[in-house]
Amino acid sequence: MKIAIAGGTGTVGRHTVEAVRSAGHEPVVLARSTGIDLVTGDGLEAALEGVDAALDVANLATLSADDATRFFTTASGNLVAAAGRAGVRHVVLLSIVGIDRMPHQYYAGKLAQERVVEASAVPWTILRATQFHEFAGQLFGQAKIGPLHVAPRARVQPIAAREVGEHLVALATGDAQGRARDLAGPREEKLEEMVRAFARRAGVRGWIPAIPAPGPQMKAMRAGLALPGVDAVTGVETFAQWLARTAA
Repeated sequence: MKIAIAGGTGTVGRHTVEAVRSAGHEPVVLARSTGIDLVTGDGLEAALEGVDAALDVANLATLSADDATRFFTTASGNLVAAAGRAGVRHVVLLSIVGIDRMPHQYYAGKLAQERVVEASAVPWTILRATQFHEFAGQLFGQAKIGPLHVAPRARVQPIAAREVGEHLVALATGDAQGRARDLAGPREEKLEEMVRAFARRAGVRGWIPAIPAPGPQMKAMRAGLALPGVDAVTGVETFAQWLARTAA
């Protein structure tokens, strides 16, 4: 089976490409580094020739609702349109748990992206997953007040990006489901403790205060709106296990 991965060089994309190969399928990476531009559509239709399923895990680093909406609706719109013309049988989109409960900033763009896929003529599946274990490292690098690292408070139930990639491939090789069951990590964690643990692993020993980060999205996450429901599929690897494995 030939499976295209939009954003196949990113945090989840790399693991998804590996999962495609491990399952005995042929990956086709859709990224600028492979000559395909999802925003302009350049090279996209040719790359999808002979592809059976397309996975959309492309990402944009932004907190702007306008920028996120523009990118995700354009990129996913181009992908599903080209997939339809190329005869792709199944499109799978990776989204985020709880975005309809907190449609702010970046999440507003992801919600708009879901609507684009839902309107597609190609059979589709949308998988909403919780934040990744890797989220702690991203926040450690970004959340600063001057030279001081800070740890934003939030309730999360993180999952390893590797497990997300494997789950996406399992969905792609099956029939379209519409909205699939949410995917989450094995247990709830405090985001501020994750950031601090990541910092300690990186050798930082200084004070890292926990703060209520500003903005409606972080406020919603502190209230638990990013947590999955009781019917979610849960992964296996805890954050502590992931941290130990990646440190090794």
